[in-house]
Amino acid sequence: MRWRRSGLGAITDDIEHALIFETAGNLADKRVLDVGCGDGTLAAAAWECGADVTGLDASPAMIEAAVRTARVHRAEIDLAVGQAEQLPFADGSFDLVVSITTLCFVADAAGALGEMARVLKPGGVLVIAELGKRSVWAALRRMRGWLGNSMWRKARFRTAKQLSRLVKDAGLAAEPVRGAVYYPPGEWFARAMAPIDGNIGGMSSMDAAILVIRAHRPID
Repeated sequence: MRWRRSGLGAITDDIEHALIFETAGNLADKRVLDVGCGDGTLAAAAWECGADVTGLDASPAMIEAAVRTARVHRAEIDLAVGQAEQLPFADGSFDLVVSITTLCFVADAAGALGEMARVLKPGGVLVIAELGKRSVWAALRRMRGWLGNSMWRKARFRTAKQLSRLVKDAGLAAEPVRGAVYYPPGEWFARAMAPIDGNIGGMSSMDAAILVIRAHRPID
């Protein structure tokens, strides 16, 4: 993707993925579902960590891109077109479900989270990452929506409190929301602030461009 080939995109993705994988924990021998897998970059990285990975996306074009990514990485990933609100998997199928910048585009976010909770094994972990509502990044994307971009016009961004409530309403036990990417969208800012971004995230999630929450399905 053009975004990842840019300096800003490469730095930002590295920071985001580092927090996501730190939050997810050890992936070796885990069955992982990536909901809204996009071009498969995160799914391929999870496979390289020793996970058995399935990727799902609503866009056939994105699944085609994910197939190409898997081929480049020689990653054995199962990929499917499907909706987050109707996951085509049996109850309790996965040790870990991840969903990155997907809920903001889903009309029924509560239904999608209910599905993610359903396919988790008891004790399984959910990791959600979304654009923070109060960040400069979200403000700029809202502006693009107002100016006619159909994708961003329908996006709904959430605060840490709103994201936590959605996860808890799905019957999952949620941990505190963590943040990443505290700089505005510019490569100079990214290079200057990347070394201290994690330190800021350790203190507060407020104004973070990326909000990450970890939750688990209680063991009955």
